[in-house]
Amino acid sequence: MYSKQEASFLNQKFWTSLGQYLAPIPSSEGEKINWINYKTGEKDIRFLMVAENDQAKISITLSHNDIDLQKLYFEKMEQLKNKLCQFLSEKWHWNLHCSDSNGKVISEIYTSLQNVSILNQNEWPLMITFFKERLIALDKFWCENKYAFER
Repeated sequence: MYSKQEASFLNQKFWTSLGQYLAPIPSSEGEKINWINYKTGEKDIRFLMVAENDQAKISITLSHNDIDLQKLYFEKMEQLKNKLCQFLSEKWHWNLHCSDSNGKVISEIYTSLQNVSILNQNEWPLMITFFKERLIALDKFWCENKYAFER
């Protein structure tokens, strides 16, 4: 069992390590990119990575305050579902109008790696590989399809 301070230190160390590992990799457009805080260019569309005590999760999160607009963007994503699956080489889970950890209504498209812990440094290589492969695939997908989401 870790103290809050120890857990916070490991959390910060993991994200720093992941960021350093990904830093030399350019975006699919050949530019330098902050992979940890990936900017889609759309305020309410984010690529979100979460590492917890029991899983690692990566998602496309739609957080528009206007529920109808959120649904519209989710439907646009559904129209691109086959393309997304091709880029990712796997199927993800699709949830329209679920709640995030703060109770806000969001929609998300996600996958997770179960039974890994951010507190176990021996599992970090597996978690880093999990995030890296999917984040790079999301970047390629987004670069080709982001124009469908411009307002």
